[in-house]
Amino acid sequence: MTSGAKRMLKWPSGAFSRRGFIRALGGLPIIGGGGWLPPRWGKEEEVHLPRRVLYYGVDAPLPEQIPLRAGPLSLVYEAGDLRYIRLGEREILRRVYVAIRDRNWGTVLPRLSNLKKEMGRDSFRISYDAENQQGDIDFFWKGTIIGAADGTITFTMDGEARSTFLRNRVGFCVLHPIRECAGQPCVVEHSDGKREQATFPRYISPHQPFQDMRSISHEALPGVTAEVRFEGDIFEMEDQRNWTDASYKTYCTPLRLPFPVELKAGTKLSQSITLNLKGAVPTPQAEADDKVITFTIRDAMPVAFPRLGLGMATHGQALSQRAIERLRALHLAHLRVDVDLTQTSFEAQLHRATAEAGELQVPLEIAVFLSDAAESELQNLRSILDQLKPAVAAWLIFHVAEKSTSEKWVKLARQTLADFDPLAMMGAGTNAYFAQLNRGRPVAGAWNLVNYSINPEVHAFDNASMAENLEGQASTIESARQFVGSAQIAVTPVTLRPRFNPDATGPQPAPAPGELPSQVDVRQMSLFGAGWTAGSIKYLAESGVYSVTYHETTGWRGVMETESGSLNPTKFQSLPGAVFPLYHVLADVGEFASGKVLPSTSSTPLTVDGLVLRKGNKLRIVLVNFTDQKQDVRVGAANLGNSLLLKSLDETCVEMAMTSPESFRKEPGHELKIIRHQVEIKLRPYAITRIDQTRA
Repeated sequence: MTSGAKRMLKWPSGAFSRRGFIRALGGLPIIGGGGWLPPRWGKEEEVHLPRRVLYYGVDAPLPEQIPLRAGPLSLVYEAGDLRYIRLGEREILRRVYVAIRDRNWGTVLPRLSNLKKEMGRDSFRISYDAENQQGDIDFFWKGTIIGAADGTITFTMDGEARSTFLRNRVGFCVLHPIRECAGQPCVVEHSDGKREQATFPRYISPHQPFQDMRSISHEALPGVTAEVRFEGDIFEMEDQRNWTDASYKTYCTPLRLPFPVELKAGTKLSQSITLNLKGAVPTPQAEADDKVITFTIRDAMPVAFPRLGLGMATHGQALSQRAIERLRALHLAHLRVDVDLTQTSFEAQLHRATAEAGELQVPLEIAVFLSDAAESELQNLRSILDQLKPAVAAWLIFHVAEKSTSEKWVKLARQTLADFDPLAMMGAGTNAYFAQLNRGRPVAGAWNLVNYSINPEVHAFDNASMAENLEGQASTIESARQFVGSAQIAVTPVTLRPRFNPDATGPQPAPAPGELPSQVDVRQMSLFGAGWTAGSIKYLAESGVYSVTYHETTGWRGVMETESGSLNPTKFQSLPGAVFPLYHVLADVGEFASGKVLPSTSSTPLTVDGLVLRKGNKLRIVLVNFTDQKQDVRVGAANLGNSLLLKSLDETCVEMAMTSPESFRKEPGHELKIIRHQVEIKLRPYAITRIDQTRA
């Protein structure tokens, strides 16, 4: 821990300087204008944690994004990958990259060297060497990417295994964006040359929509077809929205073939991906100088704000009195506890959960795990419940040997538990991902709540991918409604990292000495983690989800640190007893519990997005900057009344907000000037900014 962090910890709650008080307000308005910019941070020594740690949890730079052109196409090169290949404003491909997946579907990241770049006005050539090394895996490959002035892009991988290892996949992955492709026609060419007229699935396909692919093409613009051709292996497509990735993925080595497969040392692999355009390709237009992002409230029916809860902390420590008081301020709807009736420890777990829920003044969401001895296990559970008498919001019924719960276990649970709290919802589904629910769909009408979990890091871990995949969360709600009947939908829990691997084919390796557990993400305590949580609330709430369980109460998977502090302060640089920035997101939206969500739209949602809440005559907009750059945002204010208050959580005030959250939350912010029915705001990097309507 830095000496500055130690000094901060000595501050008494609520005590800070006049300068800190100004920072708490979120900055000062620009005099005489409609814009707003927080004050400068001041002297550099006042920063106690490194700025990048505050941004995204680790003091290391983000990968450089290099803009490129291939004739009419614009795109970005980043760390060996291609991203955001666009024809004008139309996105054709989201990403092209090489993936090395181990026997448990873990991704082995590359280390690049010997990077060479030749970039012209409308063409480019990039080459590099890549080494994917982890455990017994050692794979080397050369990447070559060529973009031509006619819009043709070719990406080639030539590799060799330098060790013998088990792999599930080695080769190219191509991501197709859902916004442009969902429900749209396409043509798939198979390895025998036959061409199939097909359609990108509108609702999430439980299994591979296309197999044995040599190429796929679709209309990018009227009269313009984009074709992607694959060579070097057999390719097929999966609907990645099953794991909340906002894309369809075309990948090599079909899943119908056995896996894992041994790749022997010395084996050479060569693959290529080619994108080309056919038809009347328009002349590229000059980019607009106006880079202001617009955020608007849509003219659509408001939906009920979902019930938000937290998971009980897995570290086992008791909640401090200060943590209890701070958690109560979030206006939570429930506390989730996992009760595995096959384990002797479940009774102690239930006792602890009942006590914590009582302290937080919320009911429990009880996830019950059964075996084939379910009848006796449920009777045992009921006898303990009759003694403890906890309030229950919902039952989530699972079987330890099933990825998606069979109807018979829910019927047994209903017989034993339904009359314990007649108002509690009876739910089932999967403790894993939407994929497991989609492939093991419940019997409509068997229960009144269907549930599944979400995390954004099944396939990718970088900030950009996490922000991209927020849109995929909404797709799961829309698709689930096609088969759950009248049941409500609960997403529980939502975490940054996977809690476990439901598709592992072997034992999970323990973390290396000094490394964090696989379930822990350093961004949990960062501004980016807070912004991601706000984005998740937006997409799930606007989709009409019934309830959502986020993260945990305390610890490095929670909304605040424990009083004793981080278990690995070198890797997870949190402050003992401090709240994480996402605490303030949950507090901001918690003040609108039982209110409404107004659908909203950002012109550039991968850069800035937000949500709009209303309760009675109060209205609140929460805006999020997902990037490490300042962003100008224009918010339409025609229907927001004549007085607005703005308050920002960013690098200028976030440490004070973490260590003195009560004082930070007492400050309302500063008045925004409305000019010509709109306000313009400058968001600092990774800022979460709140706009409140003060008078109708």
